Amino acid sequence: MTKGLKKTFVITLVLSSLIFGFLTPDKTASNLSLTLLICLLYTAVLGFSNGLLNQFLNRKYSWAVSTTKRMFLGILATVILNTVLVFVCNYINFILIQGEDPAHFFNGEMNLRHWLILNIALLVTAVMHINGFIIALKKNTRSEVVEQKIIASAASAQFESLKNQLDPHFLFNSLNVLSALIDENRESAQRFTDSMSKVYRYVLEQKDKELVSTEEEIEFAKTYCELLKTRFEDSVNFEFQVDEQTLKAFVVPLSLQLLLENSIKHNFATEASPLKIRIYSEDGFLSIENNYQPRELSQERQGIGLSNIVQRYALLTSRNVFIETSEDLFKVKIPLLTKKFSSMKPTDLIEETAYKKASKRVEEIKNFYGNLISYCIFIPFMFLINWKTSPGYWWAFWPMLGWGIGVISHAIHVFAIGRSWEEKQIQKYMQKEHENTNRWK
Repeated sequence: MTKGLKKTFVITLVLSSLIFGFLTPDKTASNLSLTLLICLLYTAVLGFSNGLLNQFLNRKYSWAVSTTKRMFLGILATVILNTVLVFVCNYINFILIQGEDPAHFFNGEMNLRHWLILNIALLVTAVMHINGFIIALKKNTRSEVVEQKIIASAASAQFESLKNQLDPHFLFNSLNVLSALIDENRESAQRFTDSMSKVYRYVLEQKDKELVSTEEEIEFAKTYCELLKTRFEDSVNFEFQVDEQTLKAFVVPLSLQLLLENSIKHNFATEASPLKIRIYSEDGFLSIENNYQPRELSQERQGIGLSNIVQRYALLTSRNVFIETSEDLFKVKIPLLTKKFSSMKPTDLIEETAYKKASKRVEEIKNFYGNLISYCIFIPFMFLINWKTSPGYWWAFWPMLGWGIGVISHAIHVFAIGRSWEEKQIQKYMQKEHENTNRWK
């Protein structure tokens, strides 16, 4: 209430100073007092009434949740309320205070006064709406950023959890291979132990990275394939067909190792019927393909390989991991990413995205209200010029109509049809991508 009284007092002083200084020919103390009284009448009645209207609409319709409805109801209610109040204040001012003839209250000159005062009232009210909207938008943006930070932090924790699964998973499988080799060939077991230490070093080096170059991953996969050859000998064959362009792209680290393990674990591999694994480039994907020789596995041995890769890619990109199965072949296609972004945390990405979105939205709102305020200022000014220069022909209605249609179209684009359609389309495609990603989990 104190803040409202201060604003009313400031507006009263500014308006009375302008009116007394430029529009009052007789500069007397009584005229100054009368000007202050009349300005106080308008500012108090219009200011507090519009303030109460804003509070009521804000309680019923949030700017953040029901922007379109809040805007149109605000415009409608504001125009109706201010029209009624302007007529009431004008009647008190011109008829009761200044003593003009009530029969002239709706004549041509008085109608122009009604129109000018109403436009000034709508201009001030528009500024109040701008202020209320900007405050609500800032609050909503801050809460949205906090919410998105929480989501991003959860995603980061999930990503770290998925990466941390790799250490015991890799070590468990490697020790199983080593255990088998010790019984079969101690010399091979020694070589395997040396090679495994090199491979595990790579695991430790890459575990904290979101992405690594395909070239690094391919070289590591070749080393790991040598370990598998030591264990399975001629029962497993490997083939690499990766072009130079693919080597420059990026993939999730240790994805090939997990997919190679998945192929070995879920298929028979004998010298009579060897398992053939092929790694090759394919239209923006890195494909890992093997002949399908499935074997039954106990529930305890169901691994995390495919699920881990699908979830990690889902956290990093909207591109999907594809899994294709036929009677003869099993293939997994992992997307090749062209940009390495591990230097930026997910929370930073979310905050930057939210900030850009909010900045763009604020800029659109500012442009619209700038257009609206210009309209409220210049149209009355045109009518004033029209009245002074050619009162017999009201040409000012034509720019008022043309510019008014432009303002309405601008409002529809910013708040209603254009914005609603755009957001619905974005949500539609995001939902579609989300469903495609979940299909393979």
